[in-house]
Parts: sequence; C-alpha cells; structure tokens
Amino acid sequence: MNKTELIDAIAKESGLTKGDSGKALTAALDAISNEMANGGSVQLIGFGTFSTKERAARTGRNPQTGAAIEIAAATLPAFKPGKELKEKVNN
Repeated sequence: MNKTELIDAIAKESGLTKGDSGKALTAALDAISNEMANGGSVQLIGFGTFSTKERAARTGRNPQTGAAIEIAAATLPAFKPGKELKEKVNN
C-alpha cells in the first residue's frame, strides 16, 4: 500500500473526502516526525510507539579495500509495535 492507497482507505473508512483525508494523514505524519525530531516519542495505545534510538560511533571496514573506517554516531527512528497490532498481524 502506498500513500495514495492509504488516503483512499482513510477516506472510505472515515467518510471524509480524499482531500481532507490527505491533509489529515500529512498532518499526523508531520506531528509524529516533529515530535521525534525534538527527541520525544509518540505512543498510540494498541498500535505502537514511535521513538528515536541512539547508535554509537563504531569502526567498520571498507568491503573493497578492507581499510578501517569510522562510522559516526547517529540518531535513528524506531517503532515498537503494541500488543494489539502484534496479535492482529499474527492471526
């Protein structure tokens, strides 16, 4: 499912127009992204939690030359599914 198909599904389920559904989806994604960018998390009971994780700096290897390279520390987005979502996916 891509974004357009998701907007269509939201419109069908909610009774909103496709335009309003698109605006609602964009607003929700922007709110989640902004909260994560500020170091926060968004918890949707039954669905899951969007948060960030810190990845430490480490030494890696260039696969072509075998030379050691430094890989910088990074902040990564993370998602932890909720119990209801896990159950729905496994059934």
